[in-house]
Amino acid sequence: MGTPAPAPCAARPGVAASGADTCAVIVAGGSGERFGDPRGKQFVDLCGLPLMSWSIMAFDRAPSVARIVVVCAPDHAAQVEKDVLSRLSLAKPVELAPSGETRQASVRSGLDASPRDLPLVAIHDAARPLIEVEQIEAAVAAVRADEALAGAILAIRSVDTLKLVEGATIVATPDRSFYWAAQTPQVFRRRSLLAAHKAAEREGYQGTDDASLVERLGGRVRVVESTRDNIKITLPEDLALAEATLERRLLT
Repeated sequence: MGTPAPAPCAARPGVAASGADTCAVIVAGGSGERFGDPRGKQFVDLCGLPLMSWSIMAFDRAPSVARIVVVCAPDHAAQVEKDVLSRLSLAKPVELAPSGETRQASVRSGLDASPRDLPLVAIHDAARPLIEVEQIEAAVAAVRADEALAGAILAIRSVDTLKLVEGATIVATPDRSFYWAAQTPQVFRRRSLLAAHKAAEREGYQGTDDASLVERLGGRVRVVESTRDNIKITLPEDLALAEATLERRLLT
């Protein structure tokens, strides 16, 4: 099912929305090699719009978000402006930041572009187009509610039995109740995440997500239970699942 493109983008306001204290950093710099589309999966069609559009629109609707930074490859910046942003009617200011050679470097670029006067940042992968406003607000609220927290991430409980394997041999079956699968957005106090990125850069450390960088500096990060709909588009079959889910939402 296709859906009509939203109205052309209105003029973007230069003043943050009242009460909004968060900058969303949407990372859309991946090449999508595993997906198999030369354009990059962030530009493939999902219900009538480029896939990355849906994440941008969700954060634009989130009351806590004052500004959005989209991190993309420099040679894709014009395409993002023409094929994505110009087709959306957005209320929040949006700016582009250049992606780096790794996801970690891309997040750092987006973080550097985020306003210093917004104390919170929400890092999100553009490849998770099914994120909803309620999930964004829950993660932000968790950080706001506890001054001792450095951040909070969306995650889902593991439902599969897990095996620790060496070679092809099972060596342990850990208690799955301790294991959660991390998602995005991951929301942090800006100062905590910036310090974590600077330390990782100095020490040559590459983490698997932003929470791991904060954790290694001793920052306390909370899990906020998410939904299984918030999938990451990695392979073509993931796109079919996302389209079916989004079509269902658009019809309700």
